Amino acid sequence: MIVHMTIVKLIFQLAGSLGFLLYGMKLMSDGIQKSAGEKLQRTLGLMTGNKFVALLTGLFVTMIIQSSGATTVMIVTFVNAGLLTLSQSIGVIFGANIGTTITAWIVSIFGFSFKISTMTVPVFGIGFLLTMMKKSSCKNIGESLMGFGLLFLGLSMLSEAISFDTEKLVWLKDLQSLGYFSIFIGFLIGILITALLHSSSAFTAIIITMAVKGLVTWEFAAAMTLGSNIGSTIDVVLASLGSSVNAKRVALIHVLFNVIGSLLILIIFKPFLTFVTLLTPGGESANIAIRISILHTIFNVSATLCFLPFSNQIVRLSEKIIPNKKSEISTNYKLEFQNLAGKDNVAAHIIQAEKAISDMTDIITNMFDRVQIGLSRKNADFIPIHIERISSEENYVDQMHEQITNYLLKCETLPLTEKQMGHASKMIQIVEELESMSDNCFSSAKLIQKSIEKKMKIKQEDKDRMIPYMELARQFLQFIYININKQLDANKLAMATELEQQIDDYRKELKRVARKRLELGADVKAELLYIDIVRQIEKIGDNCFSIASCLTDN
Repeated sequence: MIVHMTIVKLIFQLAGSLGFLLYGMKLMSDGIQKSAGEKLQRTLGLMTGNKFVALLTGLFVTMIIQSSGATTVMIVTFVNAGLLTLSQSIGVIFGANIGTTITAWIVSIFGFSFKISTMTVPVFGIGFLLTMMKKSSCKNIGESLMGFGLLFLGLSMLSEAISFDTEKLVWLKDLQSLGYFSIFIGFLIGILITALLHSSSAFTAIIITMAVKGLVTWEFAAAMTLGSNIGSTIDVVLASLGSSVNAKRVALIHVLFNVIGSLLILIIFKPFLTFVTLLTPGGESANIAIRISILHTIFNVSATLCFLPFSNQIVRLSEKIIPNKKSEISTNYKLEFQNLAGKDNVAAHIIQAEKAISDMTDIITNMFDRVQIGLSRKNADFIPIHIERISSEENYVDQMHEQITNYLLKCETLPLTEKQMGHASKMIQIVEELESMSDNCFSSAKLIQKSIEKKMKIKQEDKDRMIPYMELARQFLQFIYININKQLDANKLAMATELEQQIDDYRKELKRVARKRLELGADVKAELLYIDIVRQIEKIGDNCFSIASCLTDN
């Protein structure tokens, strides 16, 4: 009975300490991402084809946000949104694998060199006081410090939970005395537990703690560390489900990198451990925690140096394994929201929504171009060539409106900052205006179709008056397309106000001329249809101005 109670107590101690460890890491990562993560994540969207720059970017971002899983999920999101190419993503993935080793070093240096429990309360307390401040940046830093404090607490509790008598763990010793089979078992344990925890960093902390307490040998700890590299790919695999072909290829490359690298090291396992020991100051007598950290770092750096020169070949291999779909381009729009526990990248979701809105604006610009062609030429070719396409585009925009709005509503359930919440709300308004604009383009096209089918003639002088009016509207639409995801300053808002005023003035003048012709006995149906077209174009100007207002910081 006493033995059973001891086991139950041990299980709860391990579960509690692991809970503090995982939650502390999540709180720390979330706080860092809120304070600096958005700017860091946006740098991924500016990547060039330079492999070295991409590598450093992945390394830097992962070191800051303390999660290679978060970085790789971001990469999948950006590739899926078309913000990164497949080639650009490879360097970032390799850099993320190196960046994730920083956690092992934090645990090795700070976790066992002094009594970390003494730091828990002060760090957590300072963090809590910062969260009480009004300034959002202070709150985010405070949240990070609270997470750091809980991380210390989790490590301390984990160390105490694993301090039981090693003689009672005969089965664990037996498990490590099976020769090369023991290494394989440790490797599998590393894969499975990391996949369950969704964090290679957390499991590395557990491995280091067990190794320092003497529960696992150097070889067994090394095998579990290698296995954790494969288990860490679970997040990127889940993020790629339902994504584009290239996003799936990113996940495949990440898995192949970790699997092939780990298996190669398993083949030369003993010589590799000897090499790591030689590089460790103090050799075999050195702190085992430092040795594990060095092993983790050497593995990821050496694997990167081996794979990086063959980036182009890796891309081609992924394209062969996951070929392009041969089916025609789908007429159905779908914007998937990947919601992974503990790996939500708020800024990545926001950026993907921005990309979708940019695509939506591009389609509406094309619709307006077709309307402008129809009004200027006004011949029978407009109906078979453009009407069906405009109708299809309008239906597609309706789908985008629904999908993007739902996506943004789901984004609002994430831990957004006040600024991000306001941005998401404005994007919903912008999507509403864009959908109304597509309706106005479609209505204009149908009016032009009606005038062609009814053989209603529009005088050349009226067409000439309409050209600058349409050009103003198109200029305004281009202005919105260029600035759709930017914050407008006072000068740009003044430009938008001037364009909207000019469109209103033209609309009044065109309507005045049309009414005058009606008074002189002109064709009533033709003039009313002409006035309707003028009104639809003016509505597009109103939509543009409403979007410009949303893009200002007020």
